[in-house]
Amino acid sequence: MKYTFLYFLLISLLISTSCKKDDFSDSNADLSGIDFKQEMRNFVQGISTYSKSIKAGMLIIPQNGHQILTQNGEPQGPLATSYITAIDGIGREDLFYGYDNDNTPTKASDQNEMLPFLNIAKDHQVKVLVTDYCSNQSYMDDSYTKNKAKGFISFAADHRELDHIPAYPVKPYAENNQNITNLSAAQNFLYVLNTASYTSKAAFLDAVKATNYDAIIMDLFFNDIAFSNTEIQSLKTKANGGKRLVICYMSIGEAEDYRYYWNDTWKSNKPAWLEKENPEWQGNYKVYYWNKEWQNIIYGNDQSYVKKITDAGFDGLYLDIIDAFDYFENK
Repeated sequence: MKYTFLYFLLISLLISTSCKKDDFSDSNADLSGIDFKQEMRNFVQGISTYSKSIKAGMLIIPQNGHQILTQNGEPQGPLATSYITAIDGIGREDLFYGYDNDNTPTKASDQNEMLPFLNIAKDHQVKVLVTDYCSNQSYMDDSYTKNKAKGFISFAADHRELDHIPAYPVKPYAENNQNITNLSAAQNFLYVLNTASYTSKAAFLDAVKATNYDAIIMDLFFNDIAFSNTEIQSLKTKANGGKRLVICYMSIGEAEDYRYYWNDTWKSNKPAWLEKENPEWQGNYKVYYWNKEWQNIIYGNDQSYVKKITDAGFDGLYLDIIDAFDYFENK
């Protein structure tokens, strides 16, 4: 009897240890019947409605996940009209360079998968912003030329980390001194998220102010300190005097453990909507983006991420990890 009790105690401990180890791995929740593409459309549309109700004309630009422009995810499929109406632009990485490896031309087959969707966006007055990852100057020139020919605006990023303003080209492609007050008028953009190489917030602001890009895509925070409304307003004038747009990056398909909303207790007692860590991006965790608790963190109330961004004076939202539906569809 004594050994039987010890046996069951040992088994219980092993099960308990196993459960703790797996607390932050894949959930066993039943996800059958969920339309992951439509749930992402609903999420973006909700963000659009809320942000535009706070600030008229707030720009909504989802990055990647272009398949949800149609209802069935096929280029010839029926249009997702409500979604297209809710967005002002669409971002696409790696169209001509960087899809498989940085500074490497994207295969024609991959380009041909993306281009029909980007053309759908363009044909419906949704601005297309392409970020190619290449550092060879001839590749950078080629990226700008090819995107221009397609009717897209682009940024040739020489670092995947998006951690600085490229030294080449010396002047932004299609540089101009026009007042850019809407996304359709923009002819170029700068995409800089990681500010670690800048010694101070002031140094970062000064570097951006000295440029003539028509639109800036950046983070709300510098070393965990949010930019103020005054600081964001100071970026809205190009060095040549023309007006420009300042747009804020925000991930909605993953939770990031370096964000203000993160609770360290989640790693041992995870909320129902939190999934496993992205193995390619340390500190980023998959989420059930259709879950109301997660969505409340992102938008819809005065404590939400979107409200912080609008209060800071940004002109728009650049929404990342839109393609999270791929992860769940392939589980």
